[in-house]
Amino acid sequence: MRCKTVGLAMTLVLAIVLAPFAAAAQQPGAVYRIGILAGSAQDLRGQHGNEAFQQGLRELGYVEGKNVILEYRSMEGNVALLPALATELVRLNVDIIVTSAVGYVGVLAAKQATTTIPIVMGGLGADPVATGLIESLARPGGNLTGFTNLAAETAGKRLELFKAIVPTLVHVAVLYDAANRGHVLHAQAVQTAGRALGLTVQLQEVRGPDDFERVFAALRQERPDGLYVPGGPLMRGHETRIVDVALKSGIPSVYDSKEAVEAGGLMSYADDIVDRYRRAAAYVDKILKGAKPADLPVEQPMTFELVINLKTAETLGLTIPPTLLFQATEVLR
Repeated sequence: MRCKTVGLAMTLVLAIVLAPFAAAAQQPGAVYRIGILAGSAQDLRGQHGNEAFQQGLRELGYVEGKNVILEYRSMEGNVALLPALATELVRLNVDIIVTSAVGYVGVLAAKQATTTIPIVMGGLGADPVATGLIESLARPGGNLTGFTNLAAETAGKRLELFKAIVPTLVHVAVLYDAANRGHVLHAQAVQTAGRALGLTVQLQEVRGPDDFERVFAALRQERPDGLYVPGGPLMRGHETRIVDVALKSGIPSVYDSKEAVEAGGLMSYADDIVDRYRRAAAYVDKILKGAKPADLPVEQPMTFELVINLKTAETLGLTIPPTLLFQATEVLR
């Protein structure tokens, strides 16, 4: 009888101790505050990634203004603002921070701003393990988890498709952010893949908005056969300028984002951003229900999309091979 009494007492103690945690994990009447650290206004309420994220939240029962508040902060092309914006979200005491199109530097800024608030990467082009952001993909540790888009790892496939569309491709210029470690690794991956394809790869570095005109002048003078532009906050913030200069200079350009092709770039090869951000919403839901970011594996994309701008191809005097048009996920006309 004494054993049963002790067991009952222990059960009651555990119930009392664990009750607050169970309540915190459920909180049916709670209003959650989610911080969105984004690269530009286009990323905040765009029709692709962020709209998919919001739709994913709605499907899981989160209604903006009712049981969830989305706090948006955008760097608007100024990478230097990211640390302050991340700190601002921390001061607002948000429940979760989601990074959207801010790349390695944005994720790093969020990680340096807090060690307690969970952070969900909407998509990271750089290897999060190689860059030291997490311990491993399976068990990231700390307060950071989310999704990669394998942009650097797919550099070879992107160049291969680019060469198929531009048969005269020999000299490729790579526009990259030299102050962004993720971009440096991506540029190195392009160099390695380029050598394997018999291409000459020249790196054109920028470290801030003031460097673009110098690089644009060099591109106009050197006229490479193609321009390779990795994603990331600095490039996303000046995407329209980059696309415009490439098109007016008659230089075919390749990207790792569909948005750049919609803006007039020639082609992109990237993961399915809509699927990625819908899954990011599911991760947010899991964390709000008590899951720890350290235990949620960082996921990698399973499907990729080839998007071609046919109008841009015609402007550049390029004929897209029928086989590639057949492979394309989307052809913009």
